[in-house]
Amino acid sequence: MSNVFFVTGNANKFYEASQICKNFDIELIQKTIDIDEIQHHDSLKIAEAKARRAYECAGEPVVVNDSSWEIPALGGFPGGYMKDVTSWLATKDFQLLMSDKDDKRIFLHEVVVYCDESSLNVFTFRRLGYFLDIPRGNSLPSFSKLVQMESDDMTISEIFDKGEWDTSSPDEYKHWYDFAKWYKEER
Repeated sequence: MSNVFFVTGNANKFYEASQICKNFDIELIQKTIDIDEIQHHDSLKIAEAKARRAYECAGEPVVVNDSSWEIPALGGFPGGYMKDVTSWLATKDFQLLMSDKDDKRIFLHEVVVYCDESSLNVFTFRRLGYFLDIPRGNSLPSFSKLVQMESDDMTISEIFDKGEWDTSSPDEYKHWYDFAKWYKEER
């Protein structure tokens, strides 16, 4: 089994990625490094900068993950700023923002970046979800109680409330499956 450092402080992200990578005989080792993320609307630029900085700090090959959210009815808001936005806006605020919108779509942009001394490899995935009018669930940031991804029958919050999520679908975790396939072939 080969291993690689996954630089994240997010236990949920680590769990999901670890479960997927185990299927490819890859062990992710969680490494927490305090990295000041660049501010940008594009999660790809954030993830690439984070991977380079993580590699510099760790001195070893690393993989990082970044997520952003795009709400077409709000001109793409909040993009790469979702982490800050969810600390400022409550569930009710998101309900008000979306209350008069006909387009209830929200897109999750996932980016996984592997960085070593000579390469930067990027794996991306865009997933469709929809805002609901009535919040459901108790866990996670405010918008998570209102967003249901296309292939799910529960809100993101309800899935986390349940305490178990299925990482076996390449359709929902394409970015990690693509990374794991590539990494296994390269190693």
